[in-house]
Amino acid sequence: MVCHFFQLQFSLAAARQLGPLAMLGLWAVLTLTGVLYSVWQGYGGRAFAATLTAFAFFLLVTLLFAARGVEDRLASRFGASSGHLLGTAVFLAYLIYALGTNTFAFTRAVAVAALVLLPLALAASAARKPPGAWQDFATILFIWLAVKPLPNPWGWSLSHWLWPYPGGRLSYIFTVLLCVNIALACFLLLRRVNGVGYSIGWGHHWGFFIAASFIVFACIAIPLGQAIHFIQFDPQWSPIEVFALRFRRHSLLHRLARRVSLPRPPPKSAFACFAERSCRLVDRLHSLRLLAHHQHGLPQLALRNPGLHRRFFLRLDLAQDRSIFASALLHAAVDITWHFLFRTV
Repeated sequence: MVCHFFQLQFSLAAARQLGPLAMLGLWAVLTLTGVLYSVWQGYGGRAFAATLTAFAFFLLVTLLFAARGVEDRLASRFGASSGHLLGTAVFLAYLIYALGTNTFAFTRAVAVAALVLLPLALAASAARKPPGAWQDFATILFIWLAVKPLPNPWGWSLSHWLWPYPGGRLSYIFTVLLCVNIALACFLLLRRVNGVGYSIGWGHHWGFFIAASFIVFACIAIPLGQAIHFIQFDPQWSPIEVFALRFRRHSLLHRLARRVSLPRPPPKSAFACFAERSCRLVDRLHSLRLLAHHQHGLPQLALRNPGLHRRFFLRLDLAQDRSIFASALLHAAVDITWHFLFRTV
């Protein structure tokens, strides 16, 4: 098999990280937007209030930890116990959702408790070890499998089982938010891993480079996807799902994986290893796959043309500062465009 690699590199100016007050304002705007849209869709009552409370809490934690100095203040004030406090709050937020929506079940509560406690226990057991301990890899793998479980012949979905209201439409978003909260508690508060890059900021000319990178990828992915009959243009505007936080999924976990990894070969060798593994994966899938992963905090987008038995990898190096926000926005733009304008054949 022949692999071809195309690399575009854009050097972005350093980002100015948002402060806590600005992040609270962003949280308020996003939450209010969700409330207005939900009311417009006809939701209300106790179940809606409980769902909104849990969502607002998870979103607040996800955004607030990306603000300047928040994690340091919490860790200095409460120490390692801040991670356990956050884990407890996450579990209580789920209980509010489950009890308020009348979907509480003992088995679901035990499953969420395990999702919270097991990663925290692994992180606590590696408290005095440097980044790269086996507990770090086990924690990342555990959280990743909770978001992206392995296929099963029964079609069972953990996220739909844990979050049945409203009709499972928010199950994936809630699972992502829950797991991001757990990862923050483990790595930023308990393990105190430095340089994760979990921040939200904006730099000079970022808008231009993000838009240019998106256009370049679209010019390659859309014609190729249609040529091999993997995607088809089919605009769908309703119902609108919540996309505000989809970019957080890969952003945090892959940056954490980079920070806790063992000594690595040079970037080209690491990327080649990633490409080789991706080639084997798409061979088994026999279709075009979009892999929005991050190495060095940057999205790597993989495409396959089964007719030519060639693999094309487009690597966009977007941000050379410590923020992953630009990469996350590009990832979110690809997801949203795919969802609303195309369908998988």
